[in-house]
Amino acid sequence: MTRVGLYPGTFDPIHNGHTDIIGRAVKLVDKLVIGVAINAGKGPLFTLDERVALLKSETAHLTDRAEIVVQPFQGLLMHFAREIGAGVIVRGLRAVADFEYEFQMTAMNQQLDREVETVFLMADPRHQAISSRLVKEIASLGGDVTKFVGPRINDALISKVRA
Repeated sequence: MTRVGLYPGTFDPIHNGHTDIIGRAVKLVDKLVIGVAINAGKGPLFTLDERVALLKSETAHLTDRAEIVVQPFQGLLMHFAREIGAGVIVRGLRAVADFEYEFQMTAMNQQLDREVETVFLMADPRHQAISSRLVKEIASLGGDVTKFVGPRINDALISKVRA
């Protein structure tokens, strides 16, 4: 039986904290679906196609550990989890504020589908302060984000914010 995990997020853009969680998640499942949320309300900097392409390029080196599928989704997370056959949702935690939000979401998700478990992976201390929002803000103000994102993401950010 294939163990399928789902790591959902907006990934606008993917950063080192995300890749760290993905690298650890592939140790737990046979197949990891990275669900790229379609959420126009968040006003993403990168288009959906760009986010999918960047995720694929940033995770290609991990495909020897587990099958990785990058797939957009819209709507209720638990519907998407059922659609792809996920038995586990992977979430990263950086701080107490993350825990409070994730705790509430997990409780609601359990009410929607008790067959899907949520697994929390603590962020590596080197990545605890990183967020996509802050990475975009630093880049847009001319700051160096090379400590927080891979080279391809850095180049994509620079071309977006300085265009």
